[in-house]
Amino acid sequence: MRDLGWGIAATGGIARTVGAVIAAEPGMRVAAVGSRDQGRAAELAATLGAESAYGSYAQLCQDPAVDVVYVATPHAQHLEVAEAAIAAGKAVLCEKPLTASLADAERMVDLARQAGVFLMEAMWMRFNPLIRGLLTEERFGALRSVQASFGFVMPYEERHRLWDPALGGGVLLDLGIYPFGLAQLLLGEPAETHLTGSLGPSGVDAEVGALLTYEGGARALLDTSLLSPLANTATVVGTELRADIAAPFWAPQRILLSGPGVEPEELVLDPAMNGYAEEVREVRLALAEGRTESAIMPLEESLAMMRMLEDARIRLGAR
Repeated sequence: MRDLGWGIAATGGIARTVGAVIAAEPGMRVAAVGSRDQGRAAELAATLGAESAYGSYAQLCQDPAVDVVYVATPHAQHLEVAEAAIAAGKAVLCEKPLTASLADAERMVDLARQAGVFLMEAMWMRFNPLIRGLLTEERFGALRSVQASFGFVMPYEERHRLWDPALGGGVLLDLGIYPFGLAQLLLGEPAETHLTGSLGPSGVDAEVGALLTYEGGARALLDTSLLSPLANTATVVGTELRADIAAPFWAPQRILLSGPGVEPEELVLDPAMNGYAEEVREVRLALAEGRTESAIMPLEESLAMMRMLEDARIRLGAR
């Protein structure tokens, strides 16, 4: 069987990073790169050893050498590219967040399910072996709290994607999805959400603090900001054990476990097992098994996250 052929939609930093992981992965290759700028597509194609470069995403999706389209465009363009890929029968790995709005996310999922085409949100944090290990760590006892922050100072630029509402700007979709995502992974959907925050000059959410409470009394305290240099760490606490996750918590290299009567233990990531590699391996495995969804990053949980983030933006009055 030939190597799994990937089409990379976009040429920005994340497209280059994930594209390089795919190109280095046994049994995979970057078959083509697509962009609205033919020159940029050709340059990245040459870097990744791809055979073809296209000046449109539609052309990329029609390439018979492409089995999977990796969508790495700005949030607001995700649906457009994924829709073209699904219509062409291509599997889709779509960068987080799935789209810039709940309605678009629901449409993307519906299209994939109706077509019987594989679709997965590229939430690489979920594929980090240290993060995944927290799910099976029996020594926690009952989980009681999750604390996580992700923030940095981003000077205001009207047309920057983080500040431009037309590009899906705002802190929640880009940064906040990680602390919210960690809470979702470990605690599920909250019973109540309490929010505070502020908006930027363009009307998008600039900083958000959240207290999420769960049935049984567990809670998550989350903080995300484009205005402040936050710690970018996380702490997970159970009745028997505590895990301190070093920055950046969404891609940790180490986690410290400690607790009463527990000898402190540091878990260290194998560099060959980073989240990006495990993410693309999950796509390959799912396709080999004939699955159209991932059990690690289920579409229903992607939709649940979009509902939570959209509700938060509406309650804060964000554009």
